[in-house]
Amino acid sequence: MGADRVGGVRRPVRAVAYAASGVLLLAGCASMPDSGDLRDVESTPRQDSQLRVFAMPPREDAPPAEIVQGFLEALTSDDPQYATARQYLTGTASGHWRPEQSTTVLAGGPDIQVDRTTGHDSGDDYAFTLTGTKVARVDAQQSYTPMVGGYSQPVHLTRDKKSGQWRIDVLPQGVVMGQSDFQRNYTSVNKYYFASDTWANSVTSATAVADPVFVRRRVDAMTQVVRSLLSGPTRWLESAVSSSFPAGTALRRGVASLAPDDQNRLTVPLNGKASGVGREKCREMATQLLFTLQNLTPTVDTVTLQRTDGGTLCSLKEDQTETVATRGSVKQPDYLYFVDDKRRLVRIADGGTAAVAEPVPGALGEGVQKLSAAAVSWDEHTAAGVGYDGKSLFVGSLVAGGALDAPVLVSQGKAEGDRLTAPSWDARGDLWVADRDPARPRLVLLEQGEGEPLDVRVPGLKGRVDAVRVAADGVRIALVVKAENGSKSLLIGRIERDEKAGDRPVVSVLELRSAAPELEDVTAMSWAGDSRLVVAGREEGGVQTMRYVQVDGSTPEGPPPAALTGVQSIAATEDEQLPLVAYSSEDGIVQLPSGAQWQKVTKDGLAPVYPG
Repeated sequence: MGADRVGGVRRPVRAVAYAASGVLLLAGCASMPDSGDLRDVESTPRQDSQLRVFAMPPREDAPPAEIVQGFLEALTSDDPQYATARQYLTGTASGHWRPEQSTTVLAGGPDIQVDRTTGHDSGDDYAFTLTGTKVARVDAQQSYTPMVGGYSQPVHLTRDKKSGQWRIDVLPQGVVMGQSDFQRNYTSVNKYYFASDTWANSVTSATAVADPVFVRRRVDAMTQVVRSLLSGPTRWLESAVSSSFPAGTALRRGVASLAPDDQNRLTVPLNGKASGVGREKCREMATQLLFTLQNLTPTVDTVTLQRTDGGTLCSLKEDQTETVATRGSVKQPDYLYFVDDKRRLVRIADGGTAAVAEPVPGALGEGVQKLSAAAVSWDEHTAAGVGYDGKSLFVGSLVAGGALDAPVLVSQGKAEGDRLTAPSWDARGDLWVADRDPARPRLVLLEQGEGEPLDVRVPGLKGRVDAVRVAADGVRIALVVKAENGSKSLLIGRIERDEKAGDRPVVSVLELRSAAPELEDVTAMSWAGDSRLVVAGREEGGVQTMRYVQVDGSTPEGPPPAALTGVQSIAATEDEQLPLVAYSSEDGIVQLPSGAQWQKVTKDGLAPVYPG
């Protein structure tokens, strides 16, 4: 049992064209051997987004090694239906191969090894093994999942008895490619659904929830995204959200591609499943489309939905969506909040750009109860503060003259680090906090910030919750979880409420998944977009870093925040125009405006927060 790696001379097999100019280039890094020997298919370096990559078909009398390598190169091209890749397969294998089933991402390109255990000495068959280190997998729903461990899949070739040409007859389902090829070929897009419990709790509109998926960026991404939206939410999110598109809704038969007109309006022809919807339901459908498309192409500002007969179901403009649903925070925050050197809750207008902080109205700004951390409700009418020793949680109105009532929660933890975390408000007005008491670690919910604390169920949790931040949509929650070995990881959970369980709801956080798998020790985090978080922590090897991550564990495009040492807390907002704010043990409270460097807000303060 064994496999040998072999090397050889390679020739170009993949053509790269500038989409804008039509100039054709040969990519020397993607090459093939002239003989039967081969090298590993290294992941192609990142290339300009204007480049398009076209696959080359197999040449006459190509040896087995060249066929395998050419097929793998063809998988990284911009061929919409993988027609060229199928030319490397037998007819039967092509009929059974489903490239849309999954995309497996490896740290580098697939390592091709000759399988010496097969009986290919007959001259009519040949076997290889594809190996590598798994990074992630994108499933048939286009949902991304980080992965670890080795990859090993067999590839078998046979010689056609009539033509004498080698072709692949056994291969793994789906597509496999290196990480840099994946980053060049795919882009992450948020599609939007509605939080299932918001229709009954919202006076004017529902709450939109982002559901990130990956699509091939230069293979009619707009049509891909629309089809994905119509097919429904991904499995991880589907139990907590709903779609206003009737079940079975799809693009009208014969519609192959969608494109906006010269007035930035996209017309979407639908099949008969949507023909009977009313005006309000149609407006909800159009809102889902607009939110989704603007995440991909911000220039689209109008959506028109068509019936099967070509008639108009409804048309909706961008500025009309706010009457249907809200995305992220209901409104832009009025203030940035933090705890000053007198342990009072104070605030600064304009996202921290004002020169002077002022105590908040009410008891939490008077300094009678000294604080170590705080959170402000989304409407900025109420605040919660953790006492200086981390033991007690107080809730007070941000109204002048308001009294401070007895604490709503008290931890029995003996050490300060084993007591309450900083709290977090959700969009419903409920308050979340974790008690780190080793004798009774728990995640707690206080309905409307008051009453008897409700223990939240977190099945599958391994360790204790060390930090809590609820997303603005109220459906997802970010938790920093401390394991028994002391390491801290960032996990995302789905919030579900069973309102029929009795007098009080049963609240659960389900299906925890890693959002920062490359960090060994997370020290601070905050939501920084509909599906994005900013996180500070330590990489393998002890390197301190700050980066943006997606809820699915992928890394968003764009540069990370500028480096900052000693980060202990971070404040961000779903409004990406407001500055990122952090508390550093070395610099105090600092802010990072878009396109600028870190700037000092104040040395005399800690625990900065935006509403939420």
